[in-house]
Amino acid sequence: MGNVAMILKRSPYGDINAAEVVRHALGAVSFEMSVDLILMDGGVLLAKKGQDDAGTGFTNLEGTLKDCLEMGVSVYADVASLKAQRVASNDLVENVKPVGGKEIAGLLKEAKATMIF
Repeated sequence: MGNVAMILKRSPYGDINAAEVVRHALGAVSFEMSVDLILMDGGVLLAKKGQDDAGTGFTNLEGTLKDCLEMGVSVYADVASLKAQRVASNDLVENVKPVGGKEIAGLLKEAKATMIF
């Protein structure tokens, strides 16, 4: 199988979607698949450094996102969503790439499969 695009649209601490997307990304990359993880809307909050999960009842996912990056997952954050969520580019986990809609469209066009969380 070629590359897989995984889109996260929900914030990391409201439901299990963020935990599932990083779990699936790690699983796919461990089977030597190429994975593009695209963060949009509230999903860009997954890439914010120093996440505060206090009182959410959810596990902090910042370390898991860093594991994804170390294992070769390419992580992209939609610039319009970053602006809407008031997250500056310098507040992102290292190696997360801010990209515009045109770049996201190109990633999705090249993907052999797309998963939306």
